[in-house]
Amino acid sequence: MMQVFRRLALEGGARIMEIYNADDFDVKLKSDSSPVTEADEAADAIISAGLLAAFPGIALVTEEQAATHAERADTFIIVDPLDGTKEFINRRGDFTVNIAYVENGVPLRGVVYAPAKGRLFYTDAAGQSVEETGGFDHSLAGPVTPIHVSRPDNAGLIVVASKSHRDQATDDYINKYKVKDSASAGSSLKFCLVATGEADLYPRVGRTMEWDTAAGHAVLAGAGGQVVRFDDHTALRYGKDGFANPFFIAHAPGVNLQRG
Repeated sequence: MMQVFRRLALEGGARIMEIYNADDFDVKLKSDSSPVTEADEAADAIISAGLLAAFPGIALVTEEQAATHAERADTFIIVDPLDGTKEFINRRGDFTVNIAYVENGVPLRGVVYAPAKGRLFYTDAAGQSVEETGGFDHSLAGPVTPIHVSRPDNAGLIVVASKSHRDQATDDYINKYKVKDSASAGSSLKFCLVATGEADLYPRVGRTMEWDTAAGHAVLAGAGGQVVRFDDHTALRYGKDGFANPFFIAHAPGVNLQRG
């Protein structure tokens, strides 16, 4: 499964970069007024076709086909072909391709590929998260390094927050902690920065959907991290009605979580 996920993420990412590097590209608004580009749709077509061919017996949920996902399933593959569309439109580079496998509400496997950043993260066959380096050959995996969350120092945490969606509520929550350093990043890269130990804490006080978070959640979990609901600190689950997430906190174990 992870070989297929990795290959399709790279193929989708390659098409995204072709469009990203063009002089111009089409941008439309969806029914919820969020933007969608031709890159979202092109990557979705590549990834969806590949997943349906490889795993015809597993339900498939993708952001760009969300209107067709009426039935819930205990086991499914969930895709955001281009997370961070605003970053893409503004040519900031912090966008990702995301594919995850969910079983009984838990994202067990995932791949997050940031093509403009040249970073590729995924869970291996045993569920351990790794970062691959090298040329990203589509058919042959390159060298990988196991990744693991930090051992946080609650006297001086490193916090990462959204680049496009940071607001006063987020800052108010972050101010409950003793922060040594903070950073902004787009898309699911924030999960990966916690997974590699480059950050300790990522709070999201805002709207997200399951396809935005499942792959990053899987990568973080495979690196020893956790994603919990903002309200009661229970594990964030998947397969919810409408695929909408509550507010959440992604963190390295050892962070003394504060209530909102």
